[in-house]
Amino acid sequence: MSKTSRIPGFYKLTPEERLKKVAEFADLTQEEQDLLRRFGALDERIANRMIENVIGVFQLPLGIAVNFLINGKDYMIPMVIEEPSVVAAASNAARMTRAGGGVYTQSTESLMIGQIQLVGVKDPYGARLEVLRNRDEILELANECDPVLVKLGGGAKDLEARVIETRLGPMLIVHLIVDVKDAMGANAVNTMAEAVAPKLASITGGRFRLRIISNLADRRLVRAWTRIPPEAVGGREVAEGIVEAWAFADADPYRAATHNKGIMNGVDAVVIATGNDWRAVEAGAHAYACRLGRYKPLSTWELDEKGNLVGTLEMPLAVGIVGGATRTNPLARISLKILGVKSARELAEIIGAVGLVQNLAALRALAAEGIQAGHMSLHAKNIA
Repeated sequence: MSKTSRIPGFYKLTPEERLKKVAEFADLTQEEQDLLRRFGALDERIANRMIENVIGVFQLPLGIAVNFLINGKDYMIPMVIEEPSVVAAASNAARMTRAGGGVYTQSTESLMIGQIQLVGVKDPYGARLEVLRNRDEILELANECDPVLVKLGGGAKDLEARVIETRLGPMLIVHLIVDVKDAMGANAVNTMAEAVAPKLASITGGRFRLRIISNLADRRLVRAWTRIPPEAVGGREVAEGIVEAWAFADADPYRAATHNKGIMNGVDAVVIATGNDWRAVEAGAHAYACRLGRYKPLSTWELDEKGNLVGTLEMPLAVGIVGGATRTNPLARISLKILGVKSARELAEIIGAVGLVQNLAALRALAAEGIQAGHMSLHAKNIA
């Protein structure tokens, strides 16, 4: 009997019924099926509501990075990741930053961009001015979509319009700037973008196409910085090696990609632990790294006039503490409780600090001993 993945109504089946179909298709053993039936802390009913066609839960380790002092406050950092040495390295590097007072952060408001694409506009530059003339009416229309967000002080705050040249001719792109407060904001922004699109088409005489959030959240930035005495990282030579490693990344996109991957080791681990969208954060981070026309590191490292090692990081971080999996997944709620965060901006600043510290850990290992020394010892424990 031939096997087929064409299964009408698969989405209507229960997880158990789906599992039986998959087991038949893939010749899963009884032991393998039993493993998939272990939903653990994420209840089957919750998992089945979160995504489609559920048959089980794929679990990853949840670890805690310690020693973090951020803006004068101690934090325990929940991290979900499969890679050995990341949590240990973050904890060790966080300890080093304490010699200089820890990590300090700041962030901008939680502003997200909703894009509305308008095509077939006969006079795009004239239409752009018409859109801007109708700014207040368009913002009011957008805010009618989410009175609760507006009541909390958020909502659509501004409007931008620009003409871009494409292979298919000019297009008018309208940006709706929305303060999403403590949410990541995709649902609110997308709803507003869809609501104002017909009005924009009417004003411009064009046709609307895409109406969606942009993951290049360059209005929602986090900055983290630390100043560390050289002896805390292993001496002047190690500190200089860290700066030289950064200079390599600054000059070479091949190295910059790996440099930023080390930052995202820490960033993604906390984003996942708190139930946020790590693909959106990754997309925004790498797009931001290219904003000057060439792929660059998200951090900088230098020595100040006293020989202290100074690290800074700036990146977009669109994360929330309400809505989505941050509330659906009970482990995400526990992670947020461990962090003790009171706002999305506080969470974003913590994540930025973790990214900077993770970067320090990787650069120090490369400059002082080579990345494999600590990594492979922990990897050996992992496979023993």
